[in-house]
Amino acid sequence: MQAELDNSDTSVQSTGEPSAPGLEAEPSAALNAALGLLLPALLERHGDLLAIKQADTGRLLMVNAAMANFLGRDPAAVVGHTDAELLDPALAMVLRAADASALGHAGPLTSEHRFEWVGQRREFSVLRTVLGSGTGRLLCSVWADLAPVRQKEAQLRGALEQIEQLQASSAELRRELSAQGLRDAASGLATRAHFDDQLRREVDLSTREHREFALVFIEVDAAADAAFSRSPAAQARIFEAIGRLLRGNTRAMDASCRMADSRFAVLLSGVGLATAHSRMEGLRRQCATQIVVLDGQDLGFTVAMGVASFPHTAHTQDELLVACEAALAEARRRGGNHVTLASIRFDSSG
Repeated sequence: MQAELDNSDTSVQSTGEPSAPGLEAEPSAALNAALGLLLPALLERHGDLLAIKQADTGRLLMVNAAMANFLGRDPAAVVGHTDAELLDPALAMVLRAADASALGHAGPLTSEHRFEWVGQRREFSVLRTVLGSGTGRLLCSVWADLAPVRQKEAQLRGALEQIEQLQASSAELRRELSAQGLRDAASGLATRAHFDDQLRREVDLSTREHREFALVFIEVDAAADAAFSRSPAAQARIFEAIGRLLRGNTRAMDASCRMADSRFAVLLSGVGLATAHSRMEGLRRQCATQIVVLDGQDLGFTVAMGVASFPHTAHTQDELLVACEAALAEARRRGGNHVTLASIRFDSSG
């Protein structure tokens, strides 16, 4: 059986392979033949199923190997038949209705089909497009198996559920530590009182031994979906994530706490301004890519950071706090998701 493709001289043989154009063929015919060879190869590479039918009769003119394998027949045994002759009556009726919709549509039309086939539940996304015009119209259908997509979606849902379970376990541990008065319930970090004590000791030690340390203020940026991401439950998840990241990016000699609301503070003992900036920049990137899940939804968040150092940007504890606050304000002014350094002070004496 032969049929014309797009009213050209290129024909489709019953074996499903387009005939090679001769040397005298027109450029358009050669192009159609080349496309006729290339399209099945590309679809085969991606595992898609291809079928080309006569629009008026619904009889198959060509199928690729993947479609023939799906039907459980050789390609030559499929050509010339209709869906009603190859498939269950109910499925053939559904496909015929979808074909009729595509024939009446101005452009390509995509639909999804779910059905039982050979004892398995199958799901396909089918792209249908009409080739040619008049009585010589052809209906080309490309079937993409949705099973791999659905499998990946299921794996992602499973991974998100596991993350949510781990986060819930971590939250329970934080509550237990908070009940003992050792940790902040929201973040699992040290209490503010403990942090203030360590900051005073660090200032005294640095003053006596003439060494430096860094102080960092961190604030969670305003979320695009404020109604959801700033709900109490969502805030708790975000604060827990920040606490976990801070514990993973600080040493035993450092200190970190949740100061109030969405404000955090980090003390980096014996660390200069440049090193502190490098470490906090890495933490900022981790926050921006952290997966935090609540009710199956990912809560994306970013933070702004202000970094000051003692004694380079301040000579007293009060000056250090002011410098760190000013650096954080500048990071927020730049739109958040940014690490800003406090200005280095220069003595005017001498």
